[in-house]
Amino acid sequence: MLAVKACGICRSDWHGWMGNDPDIKLPHVPGHELAGEVVAVGSEISNFKLGDRVTLPFVCGCGTCEQCRSGNQQVCDRQFQPGFTAWGGFAEFVAIEYADTNLVRLPDEIDFVTAASLGCRFATSYRAVVDQGKVAAEQWVAVHGCGGVGLSAIMIAAAFGARVIAVDIAEDKLQFASSIGAEVVINSTYGDPADAIIDITEGGAHISIDALGHLDILINSIS
Repeated sequence: MLAVKACGICRSDWHGWMGNDPDIKLPHVPGHELAGEVVAVGSEISNFKLGDRVTLPFVCGCGTCEQCRSGNQQVCDRQFQPGFTAWGGFAEFVAIEYADTNLVRLPDEIDFVTAASLGCRFATSYRAVVDQGKVAAEQWVAVHGCGGVGLSAIMIAAAFGARVIAVDIAEDKLQFASSIGAEVVINSTYGDPADAIIDITEGGAHISIDALGHLDILINSIS
């Protein structure tokens, strides 16, 4: 069990609130972007102890099924999602299933508020950019959508030495994207971003990410 020290608010929480997730049964406590301190451990816990500062991913795999063993915990059939399949982090305390497999110990230099932003948007983006995209230095990475996932993808790609193009319809988001590592920003309100990316990269991006889930962005991302 964790004593919750920080918990973020995500668009997924809004979807849950609107009734879009059949796993949620009322009464319910949302909250999946959390970090906290271990205050109780079960009999199967061997990797963590009382007082450990930890965070965890949005989707917690069981660790033993075929999907988990192949590195695809996000599609585990027995997955645990705090705030969705069980009560979450908008509380003082929260119970975590599969804790030994999924908890991540925090280094002293990472505070709880910072850690709460890592398990959902940063973990999603890291898998997309690094594990799936196999990003390399000097590659062009186009990120369509500069929300939480998109901005995380920009920072991660830039940290790996990639040349990042940020696409959005909001100038303030594009300005922020530029400040955290985007080499080029494109406001898609004023033209076809796919054509602009092809021109800028002289042929197309090595990695293109739809960071929103909108049909137009999906088409632009693969054009």
